[in-house]
Amino acid sequence: MTRGLRAFKRWMKSHGVEYSDALLFTDGVEGIGVKTLCDLSVGDLIATIPKSACLTIKTSMAQNFIEDVGIGDSLGLAVALMFELSIGQESNWYGYLQLLPKKEPVPLVWNLEEVDTLLVGTELHKAVKYDKSLLYEDWKECIVPLVAAKQLNLNENYFGVEQYFAAKTLIASRAFEIDEYHGSGMVPLADLFNHKTGAEDVHLTSMSANSGSEDDDVRDNGGNDDDDRGSNDGGFDDDAKLSIEELVVDSFGDIFENSGIQKNHKTMATASDENHLNGHILESYSSAGDDPDALGMILIKNVKAGNEVFNTYGTLGNAALLHRYGFTEPENPFDIVNIDLNLVMKWAKGSFSNRYSRSRISLWKKLGCSSCSNQDSEYFEVTFSGTPQLDLMVLLYIFYLPDEVYCKMDLSLTTRMKVDISLSSPMNDELPSSIVDGVHNAMDIIFSAESGGSLPFSRETEDMATQRVDRLLTKHVCNALISLADIREGFYGASSLEEDMHVLKGCCRLREPKRYHSLSLRVCERSILKKMRIFASKSGCIRKGKKIYFAA
Repeated sequence: MTRGLRAFKRWMKSHGVEYSDALLFTDGVEGIGVKTLCDLSVGDLIATIPKSACLTIKTSMAQNFIEDVGIGDSLGLAVALMFELSIGQESNWYGYLQLLPKKEPVPLVWNLEEVDTLLVGTELHKAVKYDKSLLYEDWKECIVPLVAAKQLNLNENYFGVEQYFAAKTLIASRAFEIDEYHGSGMVPLADLFNHKTGAEDVHLTSMSANSGSEDDDVRDNGGNDDDDRGSNDGGFDDDAKLSIEELVVDSFGDIFENSGIQKNHKTMATASDENHLNGHILESYSSAGDDPDALGMILIKNVKAGNEVFNTYGTLGNAALLHRYGFTEPENPFDIVNIDLNLVMKWAKGSFSNRYSRSRISLWKKLGCSSCSNQDSEYFEVTFSGTPQLDLMVLLYIFYLPDEVYCKMDLSLTTRMKVDISLSSPMNDELPSSIVDGVHNAMDIIFSAESGGSLPFSRETEDMATQRVDRLLTKHVCNALISLADIREGFYGASSLEEDMHVLKGCCRLREPKRYHSLSLRVCERSILKKMRIFASKSGCIRKGKKIYFAA
């Protein structure tokens, strides 16, 4: 066991953090992880962490000046973290902070040359540069004045722009949303459990002081720093275990207690911007009238002896994992590729005038269709299977509608909008953006208009959704999808997917983590575009009976 882990175990004991002696902390070349020395079962409470041991704005020695200047959310937590680091051994979290890396290896702290070289073409390229500029502005506007305020006597060596970015990476990858009072914070011990997409073993919960036995329910193991081994019962008295009979596991794998404990709220925040944190899951429970004052880690799966115990950051694709946590996962089923609406407009210029394109997009919006949006961009998602968002296919279909069908639909929808708005609010002459509820209804309207007022298929059939999509996938639409995939593919530069895969195969994840994970992201995204081409070129697969699932 490393010196840092031994010091951390002493720190946990002195701060009331208790954990099962069935847990084994490992510290290898890929960082710290948690394994189990014996079989553990669903419902086992494997750790309790007092909220007072969590590093938050409220518990930090910097609380007063942070709140006085009105800094909150993750920016305030970053200031609290930098302050605790700056005071060294005087910090209540010194033993914990010594275990943390100086920064997480996320693209936010890569230099611009690395970002432009390694991430070119990926979903992260623009996002990381945008984040860098935003965080620099935050540092200049909020942190620099704090350091300049001499009465605070802050050590400027711990509040520079590099230190701020480093603190933000630690918060993005480790912080949990604790409760309404504390807000977000660093949760010692809970952040040692590594991530596994869709396969977590443990959930962090908020629990009342009387939710378990108050008499040494959790066997302490902090007294012997050199011995991680414990009894085969997992280190807990029987009363400290939450038996399966006392729990109901719902369809999403969340655990609810039956005995007077109700689910209060669930937070799954993200690190995509200044107002969000990471995707750690925190389930919150409270008994009626009780004020939860500790966090508990409860198993939601059986874990065999010798296996690692995993938490999850959420159902995230590789772009989000690399952005927030600095790693990727092969064959991640939550991977997506975005096709920007601007890219669709670029494609349309090859065949249609700008006026024509704008009019078709206007009809598409009137029909209730929409793209996804983030910051100042609109885009469509392509799923891991290569299936484009249904709204995109409807838009492409509308581009090729005969003029007479388009004019009839546009006139009909505009007239209906005017009637609806006059009936609901005679003084308001603004048209609603849409009067159609959902993309499936929009397709029915289009197909009905083409067929002279009736649907070309029966509403009663169970395969109606398949028939809708089957009709959408005309030769024009399929060719357009292939063209969009080709344009999007061009963002990655001159190398081919096969060349990227060859380079990735020869790249060492441990020696070249930046190159490895950026290549992994490129390969995953380009593979999705390849699948999108296959989807478009084999549109007849629907007629052969295959089920296809679309991004919502």
